[in-house]
Amino acid sequence: MKILLYGVNYAPELTGIGKYSGEMEAWLSDKGHQVDVITSPPYYPEWKVHSGYKQWWFEQRSLKNGALIRCPLYVPSNPSTLKRLIHLVSFSLSSGLALLTKLFDKSDVVVTIQPTMFCAPVTLLYARLTGAKAVMHIQDYEIDAMFGLGMMKQGLLARIVKKCERWLMRRFDMVSTISYSMIDNAKNKGVDEAKLRLFPNWADIGFVTPEVSGEHLKAEWGFTAEDKVILYAGNIGKKQGLDIVLDVAQQLQADSNVHFVLVGTGANVQVLKADALARGLSNVHFKPLQPWERVPQMLALADIHLVIQKRGAADVVLPSKLTNILSAGGHAIVTAEKDTELGMLAERFPGIYNCIEPENSNLLINALQVLLQKDLSKHNKVARDYAIEYLSRDKILSRFERDLDELCG
Repeated sequence: MKILLYGVNYAPELTGIGKYSGEMEAWLSDKGHQVDVITSPPYYPEWKVHSGYKQWWFEQRSLKNGALIRCPLYVPSNPSTLKRLIHLVSFSLSSGLALLTKLFDKSDVVVTIQPTMFCAPVTLLYARLTGAKAVMHIQDYEIDAMFGLGMMKQGLLARIVKKCERWLMRRFDMVSTISYSMIDNAKNKGVDEAKLRLFPNWADIGFVTPEVSGEHLKAEWGFTAEDKVILYAGNIGKKQGLDIVLDVAQQLQADSNVHFVLVGTGANVQVLKADALARGLSNVHFKPLQPWERVPQMLALADIHLVIQKRGAADVVLPSKLTNILSAGGHAIVTAEKDTELGMLAERFPGIYNCIEPENSNLLINALQVLLQKDLSKHNKVARDYAIEYLSRDKILSRFERDLDELCG
C-alpha cells in the first residue's frame, strides 16, 4: 500500500503521540509499504523546536521507504488556550498546503491523527479529489479535553464547534482510536459503528521488561538501595495536575527514605520547580526526559509509578506512559474516575494497578502508604501479563495493517 501519514507530532519526539507515529511509520515501512509523512518539526513536550530543525520554513527529507515533509508552525513557549489554538491552526494551514501538493501523487489511504481536528477538512478534500481512503486516528479528543478541563466554556460557539466535529468525523471512511471508551465517544458523535476500529497504543514488550535492573541508574541519581522511589515520567503540563504530588511529598517529608522523582518537561515544569523550592521539599527531584535506551532502567528503579491526571481528563485521554509501566511490571497508582477506561480496566483486571479518585491528596497518601508496606521487589505479574497479551507492538500494528488493507480493497 501507499500510505500518507498526516499529523502534527512525529519522531524524534520521545513521548506521547510523536513516538507512536514514528514507530508506526517505521513498522509499516519494514513491511514493505510506502509511507509518506506530513508533520511539523519536533517540539513536544518541551514546547520548543528541537535544535537542527526549521520552525518557519518547509523541510523535506527521505525516509526508509517514503518521503517526509516538515511544515512550519507557531510554537508557544508558554501555551495558553488561545495560544494552543493558534498553534494548531498554524499547522493545519501550512500542512494543508503541503498535502495539496500531493494531489498528483495519489496515496491509497491517508491517515490523519487527531489532534488536530483542524486538519480534517483538507484531509477529506484530498481524499475526495484523489480517490484515496480517509482514516482518522484519534489519540486525543482535543475538543472534549478543552471542555472537560474548563479551557472552553459552553455556549453557542461550543455548540457550533461540536456540530462541526460530528459532521467531519462522520465523513471519514474509517475512524480508529486507542480505547473502548473513546470508541463509545465516537459512536455518540454519530460515527457509524461499522467504520470504527480499536487501535490502541503499544509497548515494546521485548525491550521494556521486568528483568531489567535499575540499580545502576538509581545510584547514579544519588539514591541508596534502601530509598523508596516514587516516579512520575512524562509530560509535565497543566492537565496532569501534578501539584498534588508536591502536596503529598510535603506531608511525607518526615520519611527520609521516600523520594518523589518527576522525569520530563512541559509547559508547567518551571512552575512546579519554583513551587517545590518555595516549600523546601528536599524529597522532590526533577530529571530531564531520558533517552529511549535508558527508559527500561528508569522504570525499573521506581518502587511505585504515578499516572496523575485531573478530573475529567481520563474520559478522553488514555495516557501513553501507562503502556510501558505495565510492560515493565510496575506497581502503579492511577488517578481516574471509576466510569472511565482506566477505572474499568482496573475492575476487569484486579491488581493491574491501584485506581483512585483524581485530585484527592488524602487518597493518594493512603494508597502510597499501603503500597510502601508491601514487598515491591517483585514485579507486578498482572500488569506484565496484560502487556504481553494486549500491548504487543507487532500484534497491534499487524491488526491495523489488516484494517487498512481491507479498507483499500
